[in-house]
Amino acid sequence: MIHRMSRKKKGKQLSGWESGALSEEMEAEEARDLGDYDTVMFRTLSGAGSSFLAGTIIGAIHATWSDVPAVEKNVAWPALQKTGRLMGSYGILFGAIGATFTMVDAVSESIRGKKDFVNGVFGGFAAGSILGFRAGRIPVGLGAGAAMAAVSAFMDAGGQRTRAPTGREYLPYPRENRDY
Repeated sequence: MIHRMSRKKKGKQLSGWESGALSEEMEAEEARDLGDYDTVMFRTLSGAGSSFLAGTIIGAIHATWSDVPAVEKNVAWPALQKTGRLMGSYGILFGAIGATFTMVDAVSESIRGKKDFVNGVFGGFAAGSILGFRAGRIPVGLGAGAAMAAVSAFMDAGGQRTRAPTGREYLPYPRENRDY
């Protein structure tokens, strides 16, 4: 489902497609206002869901590259069980990490009243501690938490971009209506 924003400009109602929903003229505050999509619960569930999906894909790749039980007498069930267990294990781990990061980030933002890199640092440290909890070792949790906090701070300090902007826009729709 595509969420279409609408804006009023000089008395005329414009759809998100017509107004260029995230154009340069849109103020930063208006671009960041996500309404109902910015609640702690929504952010936590979306972080958990997307991370779970990424984890199951990584689990499937790991199952493909690892040793699987021999298939005997045309019975593939043991191999499918192992693949499913690996996908579930990775999915749950990644889902817990994603949910923890987004929940702590959102709660920190609501408590502090600021939207800055410190929220991501708190979320990253809490999410990294999940790895220590799973390993059963406190030093692993502290190290992974520090590493994830550092990565989060680095990404927030860099404007959440992994490459320099080129000035080109790749949109699935035309910016203006052209008559050919």
